[in-house]
Amino acid sequence: MIERDELAAWLRLIETPGIGNEGARRLLAAFGSPQAVFDAPAASAWRALLTPAQVAALAASHDSAAVAAQTTLAWLAAGPDRQVVPLGDPAYPDTLLQTADPPLLLYTQGRPELLQALSVAVVGSRNPTRQGLDNARSFAAHLSRQGITVVSGLALGIDGAAHEGALDGPGGTVAVLGTGLDRIYPRRHLDLAHRIAAAGLLISEYALGTPPLPANFPRRNRIISGLARGTLVVEAALASGSLITARMASEQGREVFAIPGSIHTPQSRGCHALIKQGAKLVDSAQDILEELQLPSLAVASPGARESEAAAAAGHAGASPEPSTKAGSDPLLDALGFDAITLDGLSARTGWDCATLSARLLELELAGDVARLPGQLFQRIARS
Repeated sequence: MIERDELAAWLRLIETPGIGNEGARRLLAAFGSPQAVFDAPAASAWRALLTPAQVAALAASHDSAAVAAQTTLAWLAAGPDRQVVPLGDPAYPDTLLQTADPPLLLYTQGRPELLQALSVAVVGSRNPTRQGLDNARSFAAHLSRQGITVVSGLALGIDGAAHEGALDGPGGTVAVLGTGLDRIYPRRHLDLAHRIAAAGLLISEYALGTPPLPANFPRRNRIISGLARGTLVVEAALASGSLITARMASEQGREVFAIPGSIHTPQSRGCHALIKQGAKLVDSAQDILEELQLPSLAVASPGARESEAAAAAGHAGASPEPSTKAGSDPLLDALGFDAITLDGLSARTGWDCATLSARLLELELAGDVARLPGQLFQRIARS
């Protein structure tokens, strides 16, 4: 475990208001370690690297850093699965070291070996379609079953579905938080966070007690993409945090993948924009493994690739081979996999709207049809 004095020096350097990662890096480059920074005569040594305001703030930060160190040590003592990993520690993830702005300190809880695991990020909309949720779970579960760790941000929607799917395999999952690890956000994912802490890994660069500040979430996205060999965007609107993650992945020299969707669904427009910009279109998790040349623990079952391709193709409006159920249900056959209005479906089938509404409700309750915003209906591809 990190020593108290070393931890206090790191926290003092990082958490002093106005210093920031850039100022802290200048000091570390000059002195070698946080403790050496504070062993130096402040008046003469810091002035060449910091502004007068920064020098004053750093000089006055000793007491607050001592309190933060005490709080952090108490948190670390509460469980053997908790760690603080500073830049330069042997446990620090190599993938983050290769990025332009690696966090200076990581708080972790869970399986520490996942810091060095081969991983793929899976991100997407907080307001996904039902098909998007199914795709996220299916792709993440396939990757995890092949021994690949799935990284995401614990947000509602696609992120949560990706974490849940990844927990089904040995690859596990890493959740990168935009809060302190003692302040799980959103609260609806508290149980999921507990499951990840037990079978995966929670990570944050933010000090304990940090609340969910809006500015922190876009910034944490660089860690999501930085930990991974590639980033998959499942669904995303044009104005989406997932596109920020994709841009950061591209800037970090990592691959970007996107699942295409219906042209009628707003959640697909961000993916289409990424594909136009050069992201790789994928319709199965195996495509990602092959593109990244990632090893796998096991060979997928003969139907695994086909089932995932059917799920993604269904979201994109393609027409995979119908299942036995689809072949026996004329409405599912007529519905297809693209979003359609009730009037459009009536014109396609010749059925009146009242009959269609009753049958669509049955199919919706059975999980075969999703009701989308704008009075649209979409068939759900079964994986």
